[in-house]
Amino acid sequence: MVGINVFREKLQQLSARSLLRTLAPLESATGANVQYRGREVILLSSNDYLGLSNHPEVVRAAITATEQYGVGSGASRLVSGTLPPHTHLETTLARFKGTEAALLFGAGYIANLGIIPTLIESGGLILADRLCHASVIDACRLSRADFRVFRHGDCNHVESLLRRRTTDRPTLIITEGVFSMDGDLAPLPDLVSLAERYGATVYVDDAHGTGIMGATGRGTVEHFGLERRIPFHMGTLSKALGSHGAFLVGPKDLVQYMINVTRPFMFATALPPAVAAASSAALTVIDQEPERRARLWTNRQRFFDGLKNLGCRLTPTASPILPILIGDAAAASSFAERLLSLGVYATAIRPPTVPDGTSRIRFTVTSEHTTDQIDEALDALRIVIRETGLV
Repeated sequence: MVGINVFREKLQQLSARSLLRTLAPLESATGANVQYRGREVILLSSNDYLGLSNHPEVVRAAITATEQYGVGSGASRLVSGTLPPHTHLETTLARFKGTEAALLFGAGYIANLGIIPTLIESGGLILADRLCHASVIDACRLSRADFRVFRHGDCNHVESLLRRRTTDRPTLIITEGVFSMDGDLAPLPDLVSLAERYGATVYVDDAHGTGIMGATGRGTVEHFGLERRIPFHMGTLSKALGSHGAFLVGPKDLVQYMINVTRPFMFATALPPAVAAASSAALTVIDQEPERRARLWTNRQRFFDGLKNLGCRLTPTASPILPILIGDAAAASSFAERLLSLGVYATAIRPPTVPDGTSRIRFTVTSEHTTDQIDEALDALRIVIRETGLV
């Protein structure tokens, strides 16, 4: 038996390295403002980019589905059956993304753990961007394929790895569409061209692109006009759609195959019907209220310009994810704590979420932030920068 004291010592070690994490209990629904420890603060850490988690139509859809179908789904959809909210959402997602079919998963992490090992078998090769989400990296390690990491966004490195393999070897090139910790976009057109030239397949995790990227919010694939060249990809319901869960969209045969062999789908309880219904309603709102996306990008530009004017070191972001680089984990934690004391909640991101020496404050703006809130946050930043001299 492992002694309890071992865990206390490990926690002390994390604390000494400024890597100890604690949960921050909120006292209200997430939004542009939240109640935290008895006071109202501006929240600039949420992925609810379009404010749909609190949209009245989305909330109403969840309530109606709960009243009609209950709170839980009971079991895996292969065991206890599929409920109408599940099939309706999959049909809606496929139509939204312009594919033949869609398949739901319990979370983005679960989706990647299931999809990636199913796509490629022993003897295959996976090439994944160095900054892919932990779920992607874990899924690659779980697969029976050989796994190589390429330098972030470096297509020359990808091509050098492709040249070394045998020409008939199944190969999967994996990237995020919008990188969650840097906010930059994958060089999808170049990756797709390489895949076509070398007989590989591109897999895109578009968790942070779905709902906000592209002319109609269909995601990063739409943004680059690659719908006909990327036959399937993954996304989540928990960012711009304001709900929970994830999905794969693509050809019918692929989806049917996943239903039969993908373990996290086969052996996990299905999403609650309320979650599925809320996500369907969110997709409708995205189509009917494009002004939300317009507000998001206006807010993003205002905050981005403000950060630049303050002299902040930014990643090459092209999204509502706006990290300022601090470097040291302890300094980033102190920076975030001082911001919070001034009424701005923005999380310090530290290793292992980001590489050593690249700790940062990861700001995210939403469509629901007001001009006054953005300016108030920038004023708070100005104070902390002056006090610390860190940026």
